Amino acid sequence: MRIYNGAYELMPGIKFYSPNRLYEYSFTENKIVIHAIIEQGNIPEKVHGRILSYTISSPFPDALRIQIRHLQPRQMIKFDTLNCLSPLELKDTPESLMITSGQLGIKFEKEKWAYSFFTDSVLSESSYESAGIVFDHNNKEYITEKLSLGVGELVYGLGERFSPFVRNGQSVVIRNSDPATESDLGYKNIPFYMTNRGYGIFINTPAFADFEICTEDVHAVRMSVPLNELDYFIFYGPRPKSIINHYTHVTGRPPLIPKWSLGLWLTTSFTTEYSEKVITEQIDEMFRRKIPLSVFHFDCYWMKERHWCNFLWDTDSFPDPKGMISRLKKKGLKICLWINPYISELSEIFDEAAEQGFFIRNAQGGVYQQDWWQPGLAMIDFTNPGACEWYKDKLRTLLDVGVDTFKTDFGESAPVDGIYYSGVDGSQIHNYYTYLYNKTVFELLTRYFGENNTIVFARSATTGSQKFPVHWGGDSQARYTSMYGQLRGGLSFGISGCALWSHDIGGFYEKPRADIYKRWIAFGLLSSHSRLHGNDSFRVPWNFDEESCDVLRHFSELKSRLIPYLYGLCYEASVTGLPLMRPMLMEFPDDPGVDYLDRQYMLGPSLLVAPVFTTGGEVTFYLPKGTWTNFLTGRKVQGGQWISETHDFFSLPLYVRENSIIPTGPAGQDAFSTGCKNTLLTLYNIKTSAQCYLYDDKEILVTVQKKDDGIRIDVSDTISGLMIKIHGSVESIHCEKRTLFIRSENMSIEE
Repeated sequence: MRIYNGAYELMPGIKFYSPNRLYEYSFTENKIVIHAIIEQGNIPEKVHGRILSYTISSPFPDALRIQIRHLQPRQMIKFDTLNCLSPLELKDTPESLMITSGQLGIKFEKEKWAYSFFTDSVLSESSYESAGIVFDHNNKEYITEKLSLGVGELVYGLGERFSPFVRNGQSVVIRNSDPATESDLGYKNIPFYMTNRGYGIFINTPAFADFEICTEDVHAVRMSVPLNELDYFIFYGPRPKSIINHYTHVTGRPPLIPKWSLGLWLTTSFTTEYSEKVITEQIDEMFRRKIPLSVFHFDCYWMKERHWCNFLWDTDSFPDPKGMISRLKKKGLKICLWINPYISELSEIFDEAAEQGFFIRNAQGGVYQQDWWQPGLAMIDFTNPGACEWYKDKLRTLLDVGVDTFKTDFGESAPVDGIYYSGVDGSQIHNYYTYLYNKTVFELLTRYFGENNTIVFARSATTGSQKFPVHWGGDSQARYTSMYGQLRGGLSFGISGCALWSHDIGGFYEKPRADIYKRWIAFGLLSSHSRLHGNDSFRVPWNFDEESCDVLRHFSELKSRLIPYLYGLCYEASVTGLPLMRPMLMEFPDDPGVDYLDRQYMLGPSLLVAPVFTTGGEVTFYLPKGTWTNFLTGRKVQGGQWISETHDFFSLPLYVRENSIIPTGPAGQDAFSTGCKNTLLTLYNIKTSAQCYLYDDKEILVTVQKKDDGIRIDVSDTISGLMIKIHGSVESIHCEKRTLFIRSENMSIEE
């Protein structure tokens, strides 16, 4: 929300009260409480006034938590965050208080209320009359803060957003909605941003936080919450990867997902007509054409229309669901079912849930219902533990017949005027609802299948949702512009602390042209998760043209060869929070040429991907400094320049960074069952050092160091059939020991 209308006057109806000076403080080893006084005009000193209280703490070095409060906290919920305290250092001078944790500090001015965050220099400032208490025209209270931005400082994040990647000049309200993908609204709003100056800011509330980014003040971020407390963290990196590591240390990281989820997903699409016969014919045709397939997904109409959700198979279309699932699983497939957290009044389980009080209620105490999406729809109240267990019980019956996972659709529409079991106001539950919903489903799947064997396919998200992967980008259009918007959304989601992400190949709405479908295949198979899904048409490749079948086979096999690399990145995400699809600035923060780039990305630390958004295959992309190798052709290119290329449908810019190790394995279905056995490690332009993770029931770290007369390779554990190759050489080398040395002049080995 804007507080000021320009530099000199408040917005109409706004009252703003900002502290004048520090009044008093108290200090313990782990916490400092400061009371700042808001004096009232000419009222005599020591009489009246408001107090704004600041509580400063630190969860670990290089991170500070600032809780700004007016009066005692009201009933509110916060995200599920790390609960620990790290020692603080305090320096008290006549002019200021300086509080530090690791390299990060905050300095409060005593006489004219202002403060700044610093390391060896100032990161950001809250100047005089920046923070304070706001009352709007309805007398609703907010706490607001304004943090300065420096020259050239850019803001990124705030969840999956399809608007321009750099947030400067945007007004963002953290409020989940069901908007499709063509506006500045979003399914996955996350109150966390970082800047290219080495720090990140996270507001610890699911309430509707509001960010004015270079709008009210073109040199600052104004952030406000409709509560009487603003609770935020600042994380010092200074590298973007370190900021993500800190943020996810506080809010959680994804578990290691099952390897099979990285393969190709095929779905029924949404409104198509299908039966066991139809889907079996499609699956068999995929296999006949030698297109690897891992998962088959049944969308909404596995249940009877207008009865969603009753969790009962529509026996008119699927008379033998258990037998059908068994037959599909014998083909090597995993099975996914669509669900949502809403229950139609026609559902066979509606009365049961209503009688037990498992729905959100209206102000009169009855069931909160809407004629939207389904007739007389009601929503499960996931703040009620009993409702969560009831919901799990309904899903468990589906697991018992062979279902492996669920597409947890929707979750963005919890009513702000609903009455919840927890007693918390609906405006705080609205964004948090998706967290509770997906947590409920994820807990069931983990309990049923065990650790590292759980995944959902979710649309909505908030802070902490990264613990329940994977998420997809929602209802996109079958256009190049929407494909580009999906990439922006995925990069924004990744830099907001969410590691695993997907999108509908070809777009959701409309049937794409064959060229769009084929270009999107390349992008989709070089994303963390890959799914063929649409609205009213099957997305099988022969529905477009014969070449589409060849393109899909080509990129599916490419991805399956990269599974050792990708699964190592999944393991890395589970311990660091780093996304698989990374904005260029995450890997090259010292290169100002990457600050605005949102048409290309790094897949992990080593592979640069530039999707093609044109029919003719023209694409322009930027290579940072260094030697880059085209993964598909082997051609080497020097970076530090923009490159223009033209690609057919079987290629796109896919370049390997220097000092990289790319582990690859067999193509096809075998990629998901061989572990790390027979992995080939290809070393690309090793000039200093490199490392990569592999995972096969345990972490395996591979490190490489360039020496004067060769390359030293260390593998933290033995791998059966491990091969090593220096890119450009003809031969590869069996690596039977955990350490070996390759002499560069003749590829000889010393173990």
